[in-house]
Amino acid sequence: MMAASEHQPRGKFPVLFLGSQMATGGAQRVLLDQAGWFHHQGYHVTVAFFYDREKMGEKWYAAYPFPVIDLKAWRTRGGIANPFRLLRGWFRLYRLLRNGQFSVVETFTHHANLLGLPAVWAAGTPVRAASHHGRIGDFPGWLTRLHAWVVNSFLASCLVVVSERVRSYAVNSEGIKPEKIFVIANGIELSRQPLNDSDRAALANELGLPPGGLLALSVGRLTEQKGHTYLLDAIPAILEQFPETVFAIAGDGPLRRELEATAERLGISRSVRFLGTRADVPELLQMADIFVLPSLWEGLPIALLEAMGAGLPVIATQVEGVEEIIVDGENGLLLPPVDAESLKIAMLRLLTQPDLRVNLGSAGRALVEDAFSLDQMGKRYEDLFLSLLERTR
Repeated sequence: MMAASEHQPRGKFPVLFLGSQMATGGAQRVLLDQAGWFHHQGYHVTVAFFYDREKMGEKWYAAYPFPVIDLKAWRTRGGIANPFRLLRGWFRLYRLLRNGQFSVVETFTHHANLLGLPAVWAAGTPVRAASHHGRIGDFPGWLTRLHAWVVNSFLASCLVVVSERVRSYAVNSEGIKPEKIFVIANGIELSRQPLNDSDRAALANELGLPPGGLLALSVGRLTEQKGHTYLLDAIPAILEQFPETVFAIAGDGPLRRELEATAERLGISRSVRFLGTRADVPELLQMADIFVLPSLWEGLPIALLEAMGAGLPVIATQVEGVEEIIVDGENGLLLPPVDAESLKIAMLRLLTQPDLRVNLGSAGRALVEDAFSLDQMGKRYEDLFLSLLERTR
């Protein structure tokens, strides 16, 4: 079998992007977008995940022009067999690494860093880049310490973090050595096909958006981190002044039933749409008038960048990487986390000031075009990988 490296154009190298789980999420989106960028540049790209949590495999196999591999190392309800699956998955990864002769492997998030880096080192891969996309809720202290040891050791060439705030957290709260860390902000693809009139009408009908009604959109998994409960608490007062407003939440997760029950208790169910996991978020962004991100913590959220890239006025909480993007009153509105009253005031401000919505949306898009494009992110990773490869020669 011919090694992957023998197929490479001059100056290119084979690269593997390794994630923990196939699911709808920001880290997965960054991984796949980054893989797509490197593939477009002529690199031999392979993507692998330890397991398929949301049954995304068939869709992703068909959607991407590079191999996407499920290592089958876990099952959501796998019970006592899961440790054996994990061991088999680890050896599948090791064989993939040996056969692929990758020059660079990037692991995404703490779990992939912990599981993947030892195998990557054992397989003799020269560049082993870990990544950090923000803190993980309920991540055990002992695993945090183990993660720091792995990243600080010879097993990792470096740790890429997505914002200065994540860098500070990694150093001060997790004990990562500063000299190991590189900051590369997330980036997104801006070119999107605009909705035609018939698609727009069909989506408005699906959302139950009345004529003249405004749509406030939030995108994110239904977990404690995303703070949706505070958004729901703010809605009753908004509906008193703007009863035709529709609030849509795209995403799924363990808190869905609880949040639906909260909406019922607050008497706002007729105005709130729990959309579940959606493949048409870019289209939803084109339909929306306001984007809301009420998170309790973040890294550098892709959902926020996409909303700004779509020209939407955004309301976001003043957490981690968010405050590195948003300047309050200039390209969005910033407010404290865990504060439904501030959310209500900010949303009413945008609903009553259409000119402010336009100005904030225009400024947000300009910022994303200037500093957070996929091409900029890809070039920064490429430069980092090339410099690390030079050190190994």
